[in-house]
Amino acid sequence: MRYVLLIYVSEEISATLPDDERTALIQGYTAFHGEVHQRGMMTGGAPLQPTSAATTVRIRDGKTLITDGPFIETKEQLAGVYILECQNLDEAIAMAAKIPDAQYGAIEIRPELTTY
Repeated sequence: MRYVLLIYVSEEISATLPDDERTALIQGYTAFHGEVHQRGMMTGGAPLQPTSAATTVRIRDGKTLITDGPFIETKEQLAGVYILECQNLDEAIAMAAKIPDAQYGAIEIRPELTTY
């Protein structure tokens, strides 16, 4: 089954990481990418630009409203996603725990909706 792993971190904390922690984070992501590719689990995903690059679209009373920036103010922002083929939720949890930003934020796991 495919699971989406949503990476939420504070942009403020990420921007102020000391160089050694930022280097360790990048090395952690390199190792994670290597593992999911080597195991054939990765089916999609990408890091995202900061919320300052976001555009939010709403339809209200038949009118399209466009706002620069995120939809809501939150403590943590969506920083990226992985879509992994996992045997079950336990395996998805084990993989989410390996995502380096789990130590600074949270990784939300959602199974793919298989029927519409």
